[in-house]
Amino acid sequence: MSKETLQHTMRSKVRVFEDGGIRLLRKGQKGLIHAIFSRFGLVLVLLVLQFGALFSLMRWFSNLLPHYLGGTLLVTAAMMVYLLNQDMNNSVRIPWLVVTALAPVLGVLLFCYTKEDVGHRMLKKRLLELEGQTRGQLAQDKKASTALDADCPGAASLAQYLRGRGGGFPVYENTQVTYFPSGEAKFAALLPQLESATQYIFLEYFIIDEGLMWGRILEILARKAAQGVDVRVMYDGTCEFSTLPRDYPKRLEALGIRCKVFAPVTPFVSTHYNYRDHRKILVVDGRVGFTGGVNLADEYINHVEKYGRWKDAAVMLEGEGVRTMTALFLQMWSIQREPEFAQFLTRPLPETQANGFVIPYGDCPLDGERVGEMVYIDLLNRARRSVHIITPYLILDGELETALRFAAERGVDVHLILPGKPDKWFAYALAKTHYLPLLSSGVKISEWVPGFTHAKVMIMDGQEAVVGTINLDYRSLYHHFENAVWMRGVDCLPRIEADFQDTLAQCRTVEPTRQSVWQGKKLLHLVGMVLKFIAPLI
Repeated sequence: MSKETLQHTMRSKVRVFEDGGIRLLRKGQKGLIHAIFSRFGLVLVLLVLQFGALFSLMRWFSNLLPHYLGGTLLVTAAMMVYLLNQDMNNSVRIPWLVVTALAPVLGVLLFCYTKEDVGHRMLKKRLLELEGQTRGQLAQDKKASTALDADCPGAASLAQYLRGRGGGFPVYENTQVTYFPSGEAKFAALLPQLESATQYIFLEYFIIDEGLMWGRILEILARKAAQGVDVRVMYDGTCEFSTLPRDYPKRLEALGIRCKVFAPVTPFVSTHYNYRDHRKILVVDGRVGFTGGVNLADEYINHVEKYGRWKDAAVMLEGEGVRTMTALFLQMWSIQREPEFAQFLTRPLPETQANGFVIPYGDCPLDGERVGEMVYIDLLNRARRSVHIITPYLILDGELETALRFAAERGVDVHLILPGKPDKWFAYALAKTHYLPLLSSGVKISEWVPGFTHAKVMIMDGQEAVVGTINLDYRSLYHHFENAVWMRGVDCLPRIEADFQDTLAQCRTVEPTRQSVWQGKKLLHLVGMVLKFIAPLI
């Protein structure tokens, strides 16, 4: 179906813009104000009322206890003994110790509520089932694993972890990787790939927002769906807060596009909301896959400005490695239906000749494995010359901070680039609380002056790299569904290092002094200090 035919037949459902894209929403049909005064607003009111009721209940129980110091001390002491004997990260254990010490009864009840994880037990069981089924579909090619072991035993050990406890992700050869140093570059490469689709297009994104970028993509998706291509879109339920109305899936389905929302907000309080789908995956016919930090909204391609200029990064895979990206999408899509792994993962792919090795992988917050963090720590521990990192956030647990500092103390050039203009002031304040300890160990920190860095990139010794969705913060490392691509020896590695150096040329060097770190912002400094002890709980 041509563009003209689509525009004619769909004129009652879409608005066609001069940029060639389409829009499903009119002015005033998206954003926070619309959300508040829509059905979604009612959901929010009901949630607030439930939170209020729970808090009042906790206060009521608190008042029932004797107001004697001895009773309070007994509760606190018992909770401390319990926490000290739990299998949990110290960075999480310590904040709970502080909370229960300051508010014994309320803290204990809050801990019990979050510990029980009311609302996501069925989700956990289902995802573990799907992960087990995926393992059987993603076979490890013996030739690729043997070749990696001969090339670098250390990297082969990481691959063994990702194939085993890390989630069942194979290492691939014959996968071409293209690196994009900006959202604009990814967008330009993405459109022709979408146009080439003949079988299916899968999209899974944290944020989708109407505008130039999504409008151009949506126009192609609608045409392809009309031509019989299987088009599926999945986005996180937090989009309902500010970017898309609750009925947006129905609007897409009217265009022949299948759509699902991960964990939409409902009128019931649940710890399930703590787990968000932060992945960014786009797969075309199983032969081309995109991932990285770039969401589908105009700030990511600098068509609109938020927090200064937006710096991001992405990769495109072509070849065998795309199978894992397809499987990751299907895992999330199949949570409430029968999986379709065999249908999509057994199709033959065009032969691709490429250098190096890749492992696309995902991180699930419900399986007990911090895969994203383990990969980062492994690269830091094996580094000999350099580890260069671009990240939007820096809210570290003790293990990752130790790995960064120890690498620098071993003489490795550890250098982090962070935003000069943050998108979240509290995250910016928390990040700065880590600066001085890192700088004291020789870690270099720079802030990108033009604006906000949203890229999630780590390159080690110029030989291995990770590009994906995983930030250096608690949310990404503990609570989000994430994905990334580890690569070694691929042709685009010099381009990744060059992008780091180009970005660094526009940065402010942070010196190991309070003045250089905080730049005289006393309120920001105070906020960082106050939030530091509860950072893992935010």
